[in-house]
Amino acid sequence: MSTIEDRIRALALWRGALHLEPLSGGLSNLSFVARDAEKKLVVRVGRDLPFHHVQREREVMVTRAAHQAGFAPELVHAEPGIMVSRFIDGITFDAAGVRAALPRVADLLAEFHRRMPALVRGPAFLFWPFHVIRDYARCLREGGSPHQRRLDAFLALAGELEAVQTPLPIVFGHHDLLPANFIDDGDRLWLIDFEYAGFGTAMFDLAGLSSNAGCSPDESLALLTTYLGVVPTPELLRAHAAMQCASLLREALWSMVSELHMRTPGVDYAAYTRDNLVALDGAVSHYRCRFG
Repeated sequence: MSTIEDRIRALALWRGALHLEPLSGGLSNLSFVARDAEKKLVVRVGRDLPFHHVQREREVMVTRAAHQAGFAPELVHAEPGIMVSRFIDGITFDAAGVRAALPRVADLLAEFHRRMPALVRGPAFLFWPFHVIRDYARCLREGGSPHQRRLDAFLALAGELEAVQTPLPIVFGHHDLLPANFIDDGDRLWLIDFEYAGFGTAMFDLAGLSSNAGCSPDESLALLTTYLGVVPTPELLRAHAAMQCASLLREALWSMVSELHMRTPGVDYAAYTRDNLVALDGAVSHYRCRFG
């Protein structure tokens, strides 16, 4: 039986001996650094994930558009289940790295939101986190998840957080701004991994970035101020804090759904769910203490 590595080795891309090195950290995909006699590439292996609203054909399109705009490495090959991109020799951010580079990250994000709509193609995909939360709840009920008893409370919380959102212009967002999706090559920042990219509100990227990087209130204020070009209003600050909670709720439900449907080597989805629920409880407590 052929393996994933066999399929990668069979690609008509390589010159001479091929060395494959697994990349750690992926929660829903397998990735490898591939070196042959001439080049170094990154191979990303993943299928469509309808329960997560992920379509690889759309991801390929967005990746090519992001490269055209100068945000992402070049995609040198794509076929069903496999994407091969140029390797960026740089530092992959962790949470502290994002916080240390907040002005640069905010500027990159603003440019991504501004420029990408003119370059993406095909039917528009809308990412609205509160729809995702509600759809995940349906999936968990239908799948008999052990987390069912908490779903009514999660949906009530989502409704509360959605009600305080402030209308913003529609942008084309990344929607998965984990620190590891930023690479610093010493001269500039790169963005990678566009599974969830689509049209939506800038607030989700701004809030998800703050949550994932563990930003303090002051750091979140600095992020918003740099992104907006003005000091945010109290209403925007409240919407941002609420969306931070929503981003953590969405990530917790994502993990619960993954517990039902996914088996990725080295990933403990149950533990990831627990971690996200702890972070969610802390964010909600802070939000209610600060905003009532």
